[in-house]
Amino acid sequence: MNTLHVTHALLSTGWAENVRISIDAAGTVSKIETDIAGANSGCLLPGMANLHSHAHQRAMAGLAERAGSTDDSFWTWRKIMYQFLQAIQPEQLHAIAAQLYVEMLKSGYTRVAEFQYLHHQPSGQHYDNPAEMSLQTLQAARETGLGMTNLPVHYQFGGFGEQPLGQQQQRFANDPELFLRIVEELQHASANDANVVTGMAAHSLRAVGKQGLSTILASLQKDSALPVHIHIAEQTKEVNDCIAWSGLRPVEYLLDNFKVDQHWCLIHATHMSESETRAVAGSGAVVGICPATEGNLGDGFFNAVEYLKAGGQFGIGSDSHISVSPSEELRWLEYGQRLLHRSRNVLAGGYERSTGRTIFDKAVAGGAQACGHNSGAIAVGKRADFIVLDTNHPLLCERSGDELLDSWIFSGNSNAVRDVCVGGKHVIQGGHHAQEAAIADRFKSTLKTLRN
Repeated sequence: MNTLHVTHALLSTGWAENVRISIDAAGTVSKIETDIAGANSGCLLPGMANLHSHAHQRAMAGLAERAGSTDDSFWTWRKIMYQFLQAIQPEQLHAIAAQLYVEMLKSGYTRVAEFQYLHHQPSGQHYDNPAEMSLQTLQAARETGLGMTNLPVHYQFGGFGEQPLGQQQQRFANDPELFLRIVEELQHASANDANVVTGMAAHSLRAVGKQGLSTILASLQKDSALPVHIHIAEQTKEVNDCIAWSGLRPVEYLLDNFKVDQHWCLIHATHMSESETRAVAGSGAVVGICPATEGNLGDGFFNAVEYLKAGGQFGIGSDSHISVSPSEELRWLEYGQRLLHRSRNVLAGGYERSTGRTIFDKAVAGGAQACGHNSGAIAVGKRADFIVLDTNHPLLCERSGDELLDSWIFSGNSNAVRDVCVGGKHVIQGGHHAQEAAIADRFKSTLKTLRN
């Protein structure tokens, strides 16, 4: 039996003091006691899921910040990204993902939803195991101790109306049959691992066909539902192209043609009409918001105010990993709304409510739901995925209750995460990972090879 004993803890029932958490051998919370003397300093919080990650993009973070000859956009950035990923091989993806996952843990993420579409060799030729690249990210998560929801990506077409793939997209290509083999391989590889969930992702409406995606969903959901993620309505060009092809906006088309429910996660959903916003909120799906990446790419602002008023659920992701910090994603989620509405504490949810507490609670719950995992709260029977903030850190000293969350999110970039537990195991202690030096060296060597 493992225990944690801290002075402050945000339980599912609210804040409590001098809390002792007992964790069983399976990594589940078995007992919670409050007002127990002898606690160590610290603030125990439920761990945050990073619900949208493209691990390979960590290696190119910061390399697309030079202006081109025309107006830069997501589409010009994508060309650079395609050029970069052409060289990445399985062992290099492993090294990049391991470095990224250590960074996620140290910043306070306890789980990642890895949206992995880099399946094959640059020519499109298959590896001996078609799931090779996804297995590399899975191995990196196990090596670092990060929980994972593995999301192999179905990617079949190069544009709306089943246009052919471009040469640089051949690494992504799968028909439904081959894609189902990849999912099967991942399910087999993680069958007895309580830290791993296997779901699936459709890259986007422009990259999949209705019949093919329907076939995949019908096959995978015969026995039980699994997490389903999709990029949707990220760019205005995507919206306009979808209307030209189908007569419908992307979210309209998705809702009209598929059963979108609580098992779905709609990534970005930046450009929705008012009716789409209400419909997604009412579906039970989670929207995956990635404010740092969306800001970096110039995507636009998500309609968070109307979405939350309609009861919508959301989580956060670091996507392209130009920042790997849950506090920064939450801060920029709120700041974006402040800039858009020219107001303060826009997402607090009511008079005298803490903005930090409101958006943290919603992101933790939405992230766990989107990842299909029994976490997202400190409660008996939940998975023991926690972070501990250092209450002696200058940003947090003399704070208590919701002030701790407000100060962590809104008062600077200095990392106040001291310890991290995943499945009851300490993977970050005193701000450090046991293997971080060796993993960083391997990452640096990999980058040197790729840049050369």
